[in-house]
Amino acid sequence: MAHENHQHHQHQAHHHDHTDLDWAEMGPVLEAEAELFTPMYEHAMAWLAKRQTEPGLVVDAGSGPGVVSCLLADTFPGARVVAVDGSAPLLERARARAERLGVADRFGTLAGELPDVLGDLDYPADLLWAGRSLHHLGDQRAALTAFAARLTHGGTLALQEGGLPARFLPRDVGFGRPGLQARLDALEAEWFAVMRADLPGSVTETEDWPALLTAAGLRPTGTRTFLLDLPAPTTDRARAHVVASLTRTREGVGDRLDADDRATLDRLLDPDDKASVHHRPDVFMLAAQTVYTAVRTK
Repeated sequence: MAHENHQHHQHQAHHHDHTDLDWAEMGPVLEAEAELFTPMYEHAMAWLAKRQTEPGLVVDAGSGPGVVSCLLADTFPGARVVAVDGSAPLLERARARAERLGVADRFGTLAGELPDVLGDLDYPADLLWAGRSLHHLGDQRAALTAFAARLTHGGTLALQEGGLPARFLPRDVGFGRPGLQARLDALEAEWFAVMRADLPGSVTETEDWPALLTAAGLRPTGTRTFLLDLPAPTTDRARAHVVASLTRTREGVGDRLDADDRATLDRLLDPDDKASVHHRPDVFMLAAQTVYTAVRTK
């Protein structure tokens, strides 16, 4: 369960079974994208740290290549951190990252599918971070109950879900119909609904996360949205991310665009076109992600 996906369309590969993906190949992509979002995650970690007594065990449920896992280790220097994921190659990257950053002595991994694999933890968690991993599980209500069951009394579940679609470009890019990204968002939302419906054991839920956390036996304690704001002219890393994201969008839903929008997107992705996202100076990166916290009181 590789969770470090920041928009649904940016990690389409994340929505497939582990068996039909080359996770060793996907690892660098997932890691680079999570690194791009590190400023946003650092703000979220600082917010958590102010609301959390020093935990003994921190679990990153759906860790991917471990970028957030290592940020959790940095935020809570007295804690042991366990990265949990269904992909062995991604957990290898997480362990290597922990080595590079000097936190390997208190960093572990656990391979298996959420939420059942959490039963293999040696002891309950004081803090469980679920970063955009829950929506990959068919029965989100049952998964939250399972997450809650692996918390200590007084332990915190930090759930990262929702937010807003990222923006890369002005509404009017100078050619084609204005508002292309809004129309892409609509197609992505349809795609996401189909993805959710096709998950094993899929259950439709109203995405009222505080209510679902309460139903799982937890007491909601806070909600906050964090921004990633990389204004134009943006960094090379952000530009590469935009190119990769729009390329995946073109591959995933491009056949559902009308001819005009498809031509606009193709031009935006043409490296030989000075008006493409490879070259244009007005490319930016603006994203918003929401984190909900809740505490186990029973």
